[in-house]
Amino acid sequence: MTLLDAMPSLHHAAAMRVEPDIWPLTTRVDCEGRLCVGGVALDDIADQYGTPAYVLDEADFRYRIRRYRAALPGVRITYAGKALLTKQVARWVADEGLGLDVCSPAELATGLAAGLDPRSIVVHGNAKTTGELRAAADAGVGRIVIDCGTEIALLASQLRRPQDVLIRVAPGIDIHGHAAVTTGIVDQKFGFAVAAGQATLAVRRVLDQPLLRLAGLHCHLGSQVTDPTVYGEAIKTMVSLMADVRNQYGVVLTELNIGGGHGVPYVAGDGELDLDELARVIDDALDAACAAERFPRPKIAVEPGRAIAARAGVTCYRVVSIKQRPGGRTFVAVDGGMGDNPRVALYGARYTVTVANRHPLGPSRTVTVVGRNCEAGDVVAHDVQLPADLHPGDLLAVACTGAYHHSMASTFNMVGRPPVVAARDGRLRELVRRETTADLLLRDLG
Repeated sequence: MTLLDAMPSLHHAAAMRVEPDIWPLTTRVDCEGRLCVGGVALDDIADQYGTPAYVLDEADFRYRIRRYRAALPGVRITYAGKALLTKQVARWVADEGLGLDVCSPAELATGLAAGLDPRSIVVHGNAKTTGELRAAADAGVGRIVIDCGTEIALLASQLRRPQDVLIRVAPGIDIHGHAAVTTGIVDQKFGFAVAAGQATLAVRRVLDQPLLRLAGLHCHLGSQVTDPTVYGEAIKTMVSLMADVRNQYGVVLTELNIGGGHGVPYVAGDGELDLDELARVIDDALDAACAAERFPRPKIAVEPGRAIAARAGVTCYRVVSIKQRPGGRTFVAVDGGMGDNPRVALYGARYTVTVANRHPLGPSRTVTVVGRNCEAGDVVAHDVQLPADLHPGDLLAVACTGAYHHSMASTFNMVGRPPVVAARDGRLRELVRRETTADLLLRDLG
């Protein structure tokens, strides 16, 4: 007889531990009260691969892609690799029929090493070097997104054959989000402003280069957008600009990439971008803008990253120590921290945390989960509810860590980065091994 058999009320408590909008699709609680992802107990994964460890639910990742394809038929969908990229993740993306958006030589190399068709790859970046542009062009990538005036001449000088390009535009739209991830306004580093004719001048310069083929325009408004109407505003602004290009230069651009930034929930009550509503907004905005400008309907492209990867990921930590300050907070220290998740320190991000190796019996208390790094701001999660009987050795699971965790991890304090382990149908596959002290010392030439 299991504890769940002896105490049926625990079935409800177990279900309450897993918010379906936040945890991976296959998350379950087994008869021992252990949290499972992909048919494998997180406690078993932690025993096999150590902690901290990133765990990916392959089924969840693929499900999110299929949800996009169902909601946005006829829209070109390109996965933003900056959110999470390994060779196997790139293969999942290709298997599901998506392209790949990259913004560094290593991201490009990862996609190519995974066997992706280079024509499915879109290259981004606001400070691409001559070598990076040459490598992208030589690889035969499908699109290079031009971000600054210098890049136009640099890219043209490296080409041996025609290259399709997009021009990134700052449409002047504010999502009213965190300043670090607001990219659609004029006063930020990306793209050409519509104001003062900067974007139309960039178009002219690209058209003057015989080996640059201008396919269309690109914009990106920011991250964690939950209001779909801002994409409608962007479409109207961008179609108006496309009409100006037609009127000034006699060129009809056929592609409009409106970027990604689609919001997902990290804690209960957080908003989420509704894909069906986004589809409606896109169609309505295109109809209105194209009718107003008498402009042919362009092909729309989107670039989701977080919205595909985030909820597929869970990070596992072991509790190392617990400190209760007199009259103050209780700090639960774990064996990871800002080295594997800098988002709390950078953005004040909030997370959902639960004990993963057993049933959380008895009362809970409010604690702050902190990391192992020598930095007072090294916090994993502020003010979360965890069992009052939590003790060293317990396993904690943090939800929604598939995006911008592995990709933003560092070796602060010379602590190696965690492994990435994929789970599916009761089977595990290590996608990225743990970084060791030996790895770190190999780079030190003395």
